[in-house]
Amino acid sequence: MTSFAKNGKPGPALWMLNHYAITPDMPGGTRHYDLARHLVAKGYDVTIIASSFHHMSRKEMRLGPGENWKLEEVNGVKFLWLRTTPYTGNNWRRVANMLTYMVRSYRIGKRLPRLDPRVPRPDVIIGSTVHLLAVLSAYRLAKHFKSHFIMEVRDLWPQTPVEMGRLSRWNPLTGVLRLLEKFLYRRAERIITLLPNAGEYIASLGIPPDRMQWIPNGADVSSFTRLPPRQRSPEKFTVMYTGAHGHANALDTVLRAAKVLKEQRVDDVSFVFVGDGPEKPALVALRDTLGLANVEFRDAVPQQAVPATMQEAQAFVVVLRDLALYDYGTSLNKFFAYMGAAKPVLLSGNLKENIVQKAGCGITVPAEDAAALAWAITTLLKMSAVEHEAMGLRGREYVRQYHDWDILAERLHQCIQSLISTKAPQSAARP
Repeated sequence: MTSFAKNGKPGPALWMLNHYAITPDMPGGTRHYDLARHLVAKGYDVTIIASSFHHMSRKEMRLGPGENWKLEEVNGVKFLWLRTTPYTGNNWRRVANMLTYMVRSYRIGKRLPRLDPRVPRPDVIIGSTVHLLAVLSAYRLAKHFKSHFIMEVRDLWPQTPVEMGRLSRWNPLTGVLRLLEKFLYRRAERIITLLPNAGEYIASLGIPPDRMQWIPNGADVSSFTRLPPRQRSPEKFTVMYTGAHGHANALDTVLRAAKVLKEQRVDDVSFVFVGDGPEKPALVALRDTLGLANVEFRDAVPQQAVPATMQEAQAFVVVLRDLALYDYGTSLNKFFAYMGAAKPVLLSGNLKENIVQKAGCGITVPAEDAAALAWAITTLLKMSAVEHEAMGLRGREYVRQYHDWDILAERLHQCIQSLISTKAPQSAARP
């Protein structure tokens, strides 16, 4: 393992373009911060370029009046915050938000080493979806600086919005996005995928498999092991969900499962939802309509406070829509956080690559099946505390072996080294 910090050599300058990247004091997933802080420890100089408008809370988080950008350093990781168009829903203003991120990340990015001497010219630039415009900006910056270009695929675009029913496959915009998708895949020197089977989809577009690298999401197990254990409440068995409250999260399935338990007179279960998102008002209304007094909705908490919040739960729940999209797998942050917390995980989803089954850390039932999810909860209730503990510890050990951020950062480091060991950046072959 190469460590530039130890051998005295200056490490590579790495830029990561992720529209929605955040720091640990904000709600949401911190994938790029977590990878970056481990790379910084190896001697890298890392700058993350993100929007200062927080996607989950729909609030401006980092810039004051009159500021269009600002550079901030968090534990050695630099963040370039950009002002983008605010929005409240999935409408034209969100599209404007994406466009302003693309334009400003390129315009400010190409001048950044002159604007602020703390940021060196990049050796490698990673452009990360959710949307393709961030990746397009990363590609253009890589061309400008003659840097190596890596594309990271967190969500398949436009396949994901098509499968979700948000975008018609016959919409002209879909055709444009498919052309842009192929354009970027063909020009990326490496393609990082989070989904275990996404390589099948990308290869179907004519991209050589040897360009692809699987680096999924992970967790910091030590953030859970440092916490003092909390005793289980003898009155209630708490099932918790943390994260986004959106259509894709299928949280209505959990509420309907709670209704089934109520009808079965199972009174010793409580449900806690922690987070925010566009579906939250409708979910609160559904809870009230179903008369579920044992369901609590809480505001989102900063990522650094999530482990302590999760200590309250006896089990966690992941719910997915019944979509063919999940044949390519999933890599939800919450999966690995739940497993790192060493508590049983309830999965309502149809996955070919089922990490809950692999790790033996919970119970899986079919997607969008409230009765089956209610059965899984009652099955957990019948288990002993010793069985719960064993199940949870299997999940934690699985994360420690395969999904700790230190392991994943080393994989990214090796991917980058395979590029910068060459003499100069080269555009990938364009089949």
